[in-house]
Amino acid sequence: MPFITTRDNQEIYYKDWGQGDPVLFMHGWPLNADAWDDQMKCVADTGFRGIAHDRRGHGRSSQPWDGYDFDTFADDLNDLISTLDLRNLTLVAHSMGGGELARYIGRHGTSRVRKAVMVGAIPPLMIKGPDNPEGVPEKVFEDIKRGILGERSQYWMDASEPFFGANRPDNRVTQGNRYAFWRMGMQESIQAGVKCVDAFSRTAFHDDLRAFDIPTLLVHGDDDQIVPIDGTSRKAIQIIPDATLKVYEDGPHGLTLVPGYKEMFNKDLLAFLRS
Repeated sequence: MPFITTRDNQEIYYKDWGQGDPVLFMHGWPLNADAWDDQMKCVADTGFRGIAHDRRGHGRSSQPWDGYDFDTFADDLNDLISTLDLRNLTLVAHSMGGGELARYIGRHGTSRVRKAVMVGAIPPLMIKGPDNPEGVPEKVFEDIKRGILGERSQYWMDASEPFFGANRPDNRVTQGNRYAFWRMGMQESIQAGVKCVDAFSRTAFHDDLRAFDIPTLLVHGDDDQIVPIDGTSRKAIQIIPDATLKVYEDGPHGLTLVPGYKEMFNKDLLAFLRS
């Protein structure tokens, strides 16, 4: 399996399919690169090079004790991009991966990047506070950590329900979707699981979003139960200079995997890549 070694000697696993202009996918939490397989095949089948990596602490990458903050994730991403010498690059990120994408641009710029796509992404800030009344209450994040520490196998199975919107009437979520989420969650280290909750709930990305100078597509379901749209993408669209927000009616958080929404997103992704 292919790995790159980071500046602090951690191994980051990645998959690399197809040929053409590169499209690099960043997964959400607690997933890994496998979450993007449908989109990887979609872009590789249509003349692009699809690349996806497992964030440190997730999947097949190293599982160190520390380093679970967005500066580190962004620098890991830079190590991957630099090692593979990727240019004319489109970055595509889901959920927590949107923070990774934003911090990468904030720290490393866009000299190698032509476009960006963020799906159900966490920027500019998740946690509720006086300056962010639309955010998610702190208790929600503390409950997530208690669930992971208490019995994470059952927690991941339970969490798959709102993640995909399986608790909504007439949903098209498959049992396979939920098992895949559970499998990837169990591949994440328990330390990464807990530390990432603190990182994605409390990190502010306002300055990073202001650094975007490339066309950006924001995609968000208006029934996202994990990363509510009003506190995230509806605010991000007001900060990013050249951005478009596409709202999927009744769309859940994990829309890139759910039948129906998945095909809709793949079509929109290809149209954006070709524009």
